[in-house]
Amino acid sequence: MYKYFAFLIVGVLFSCKSKAVLLEGKAKEVLSSDQIVASHYNNKKEFSTLYIKSSAHYEDDKQSQKVNAEIKIKKDEKILISIRFIGITMAKALITPTEVKYYEKINNSFFEGDYTTLSRWLGSDLDFYKVQNMLLGEALDDLNKGKYTANIVDQMFRLEDSTDVNTTKEFFFESDKYLIKKQQITQKAQDRTLQIVYPNYADFSQILMPTNIIIDATQSKGKTNITIDYNTITFNEDLSFPYSVPEGYDQIFIN
Repeated sequence: MYKYFAFLIVGVLFSCKSKAVLLEGKAKEVLSSDQIVASHYNNKKEFSTLYIKSSAHYEDDKQSQKVNAEIKIKKDEKILISIRFIGITMAKALITPTEVKYYEKINNSFFEGDYTTLSRWLGSDLDFYKVQNMLLGEALDDLNKGKYTANIVDQMFRLEDSTDVNTTKEFFFESDKYLIKKQQITQKAQDRTLQIVYPNYADFSQILMPTNIIIDATQSKGKTNITIDYNTITFNEDLSFPYSVPEGYDQIFIN
């Protein structure tokens, strides 16, 4: 159950047709955090709906599996994610600003709850907009609301927020379009790190999108890696968002 949930919530994302990879700038002179944040948000992603197909590879300390994934986004309203293996729907999730619903076929189980429950279980603040931002290649947090120190690491601009003594958040940007290349959350007390890497970007009808994504989650009980490659993407189609739990499934509760 957990590997399908990881695909659904953390990383089964959007895809895109083959496009020329954007050339990226290499940071040379330190800028202020305000300059970096403003430049990052100049990359507007204006659309009403997004329809995506992708292939994904999941690996942890015990197993490895490849699946296909489909995602539909109605911007700022809902996200529907479907996981398929050899053409069979193995899991599906419907995510809105107020709740998360998902079901998975292996254990004939389903979950319905809010982000408070999921955040406690995952050990990190989670909400609809952070999930949406991750899928779009944007900073998880609203950077306009944080306080950051800025420097240059590996020829990328780096913003660090360490106002929380237990949690360090880092955001790395290339210096041409200020696209985010990596974001990392480290929780020292829990010995937990989440790292999201965007190796490449491409331009789709003046919307800059990642072409692949790598997610590494490390905690005391083990490591999980999710790698996603994007196949097709379309914008502003009239999409439906069908979701219903099959009969005979058992509801699970996360304490």
